[in-house]
Amino acid sequence: MKLRIRDLREDRDLTQKEVAAYLHCDQSLYSKYERGERLLPLDRAVQLADYYGVTLDYLTGRTDTP
Repeated sequence: MKLRIRDLREDRDLTQKEVAAYLHCDQSLYSKYERGERLLPLDRAVQLADYYGVTLDYLTGRTDTP
């Protein structure tokens, strides 16, 4: 599954550190989510979808409609 979290973050000119702070996690852990080295837990995926104003389907690449 190709998450769009990196693209969404970069489109908004945010750093990994800023997004990690929003999620209350370490930047290194967030970096692993972006690289696909760790699975993004559902609760964090929901947080990010709300943060970016997109659906979970868009976040996870299931649709191209935000």
